[in-house]
Amino acid sequence: MAASIHIAVGSHIWVEDPDVSWIDGEVVEAIGKEVKVTCTSGKTVVANVSNIYPKDAEALPCGVDDMTKLAYLHEPGVLQNLRSRYDMNEIYTYTGNILIAVNPFEGCPIFMIIT
Repeated sequence: MAASIHIAVGSHIWVEDPDVSWIDGEVVEAIGKEVKVTCTSGKTVVANVSNIYPKDAEALPCGVDDMTKLAYLHEPGVLQNLRSRYDMNEIYTYTGNILIAVNPFEGCPIFMIIT
């Protein structure tokens, strides 16, 4: 559950999506504890403010090598960063002194035996 945050119209946020886990979008309407979000996929959803997270609008599309550099260290931000790096074949990412390795599901040249 997200921490209490102020959500204004125009805010960039992450909202849960049953198909892709989290999807980013922009708040177009805020009424009480619910917000209407236009997602980058074109979908419009209504969500409770307790189920959304702020998105760092200045985050690099290629992600960061150490997630302590992220403005928001929450589930959707971490997953997006890992996905961005995975898409660039960067399977190793740090969070401070903790190394996270994402299975590339293929052989890595640095681990192959050359005969």
